Amino acid sequence: MGKLIDYRVAGLVLAVAGGFSTQACNGTDNPLGGNALLEQCGLICSSKGIAEGNASISGIPNVDAFFGSVVNFNAKANLISGNINAELGRIYASVGATGAADFQAKLAAKFKLDADAGVSVKFEPARCAVSAKATIEATAKCDASVDPGKAEVTCSGTCEAEASVDASCDASATVKCVGTAPNLECEGECKGTCQLDVAAACEGTCNGECSGTCSATNADGSCAGKCDGMCKGNCEASASASCSGKCKGECTYTPPDAKCEAGASVKCEAAAKGSVKCDGKCDGEVTPPKASAECEASAKADASLNVECTPPSVDVSYQLDASLTGDAKLDAQAKFEAFLVSFKASLGTIAAQVSQSKVVLQAGADIGAKAGGAVTDAVKAIDVSGSLKVSVGVGCAIAELPKVADAMKTSTAALTKSASAAAELTGKLGG
Repeated sequence: MGKLIDYRVAGLVLAVAGGFSTQACNGTDNPLGGNALLEQCGLICSSKGIAEGNASISGIPNVDAFFGSVVNFNAKANLISGNINAELGRIYASVGATGAADFQAKLAAKFKLDADAGVSVKFEPARCAVSAKATIEATAKCDASVDPGKAEVTCSGTCEAEASVDASCDASATVKCVGTAPNLECEGECKGTCQLDVAAACEGTCNGECSGTCSATNADGSCAGKCDGMCKGNCEASASASCSGKCKGECTYTPPDAKCEAGASVKCEAAAKGSVKCDGKCDGEVTPPKASAECEASAKADASLNVECTPPSVDVSYQLDASLTGDAKLDAQAKFEAFLVSFKASLGTIAAQVSQSKVVLQAGADIGAKAGGAVTDAVKAIDVSGSLKVSVGVGCAIAELPKVADAMKTSTAALTKSASAAAELTGKLGG
């Protein structure tokens, strides 16, 4: 069908070429002539396609929105892949390792750690969310019939409500508050510092007294690491956990009256297999406002490509070489603790990038399947009889559609490889 349309309009394009050779599309003088002017006027396919980063293939908004999604996917996939590779390279170079296989051994040798115990890493999955506003804007850009001021987005997971003094959830949602717990008593999960005036289990780093073995100690003998017994003092939790003391960190709790304290973030949690209206950020599957099939698919893909993932806190457990004592032990511990600052930051960034890669790769798969199919159907349904420009645009789109898979292949492979390399490292560290 694409070739037929191209041949049909070719004669008309050439016939009008002379009339346009010295006139721009807006009627003013223009030095361009021949194919350059025809391309500018949308009367010939662009010399650059999606492989070169060009999304303006057809001049038809709902069609080019799809090609834009392809271009955006490639850019985002390559960016995340580069970020992951950079952080992995930084980690390996810091101890002279060549990769995940020899990292633990190189790390233990450089910082005089117990070679058998190694290093253990623990962190929550990164928090990722898609903007409802960005989803609406992408849909409206593709489909002119969508009114951004009235359009709604639904979320199948948890929606963080748009920040405002009257932020609330609809009746079908469960309200969760995230912030400082009332009177520091967290009847939910605490992330950060949990003050333990009475000894209790600590799932993070114990700073204080440890009734069992502590993985690291301060100069005064107090615990400053993982405690395998009961901790009294401050428990620094990198992941959300219950707190039997005072939560001085971030508390996530369900308010009895469905209203959060001033300053707390409001999260609306959908029931199982349900969804909630969302005007903020959704950490689950987003459903765009009602629009044409191709625009809904493209908008959903674009929103996913712009997903934001927050690096999680990282908890590292380690043991120094048992032969170290006195000042030598304190010196080795000080050097390793200094190293941990950048090491934790890199691992947190990697965790966020890997979580982001999962969303982006799924968006890529949806672009090729759902969005691609919807756009193909939309292109076939376009009436080309009334406009030469539309006829050319349809022909250009049909010629470009088969190139989508190849255009996405390289960036997909690069991102998959980088994410796998990151998983290999965190897997060996127990993260």
